[in-house]
Amino acid sequence: MKTTETPAPVPAEPGTPVIKAQAAPGGLKEGKKEGTALNVFSHGVLVIWAIMVSLPLVWAVMTSFKDDASIFGSPWALPDKLHFDNWSRAWSQAHMSDYFLNTVLVVGGSLVGTLVLGSMAAYVLARFDFPGNRFIYYLFIAGMSFPIMLALVPLFYVVDNMGLLNTIHGLILVYIAYSLPFTVFFLTGFFRTLPTSVAEAAFVDGASHSRTFFQVMLPMAKPGLISVGIFNFLGQWNQYMLPTVLNTDPDKHVLTQGLVQLAVSQGYKGDWSGLFAGLVMAMLPVLAAYIIFQRQVVQGLTAGALK
Repeated sequence: MKTTETPAPVPAEPGTPVIKAQAAPGGLKEGKKEGTALNVFSHGVLVIWAIMVSLPLVWAVMTSFKDDASIFGSPWALPDKLHFDNWSRAWSQAHMSDYFLNTVLVVGGSLVGTLVLGSMAAYVLARFDFPGNRFIYYLFIAGMSFPIMLALVPLFYVVDNMGLLNTIHGLILVYIAYSLPFTVFFLTGFFRTLPTSVAEAAFVDGASHSRTFFQVMLPMAKPGLISVGIFNFLGQWNQYMLPTVLNTDPDKHVLTQGLVQLAVSQGYKGDWSGLFAGLVMAMLPVLAAYIIFQRQVVQGLTAGALK
């Protein structure tokens, strides 16, 4: 058996110059300048975008505390005093309280149903191989690309024949069907990133499929559930087309329908301060939901890339 020995380095002769590799300082400075310029440009675009988005919101909130004379006389000035009667007038006289309650019932019921049914369907499609798996998955994908405008007329007759027209539970079922394609698409990719060893350990311990899903896999998918829940909440809270077609009873109107009715009635009355107060009432729950869960939304969107 032979061993190879590394030859010792030969020392340089005393008169031989030693050449050292040096990095070109000009290239480093140019790359640093380009990176700094790109950061300044991107931050500048983000600041401009933030101002464009936040300025109308701040102006609407500020205007909701003004009287009608101040709105037209000095639209960009701060209110001389806070007119809380605008909010009370919009809440009681404009029936915003009834619209708000109907919206909470519809969106709350549809959000729970969408997350439960969508997570169950996504878990089966992501974890089990069976004939027709990909076909069912692509059916959900096709549902995302189907325009809701084309389904309004047949949907109206289907809901009417089922006796669910102008009902809260009928609107909940329609919202669930409307939100399921995106929910299944989003959660299917998320369930695929979860480790299979945890589910296999639960099966070894004697857990059933339903217990493994609800007690093991569903808690692990909490970031994805929060993310898709926020998206569905925003879409269902701001939904206008479906309730306009399927919910024509004034006592069952949701918030978007109430805002349109408020805009028409307050516009004729000249009560613009009450109109802005009602607008801010409809806007606050959406802003609060995003501010509270913004970290979970980012975690859910990046979880699949990090795992």
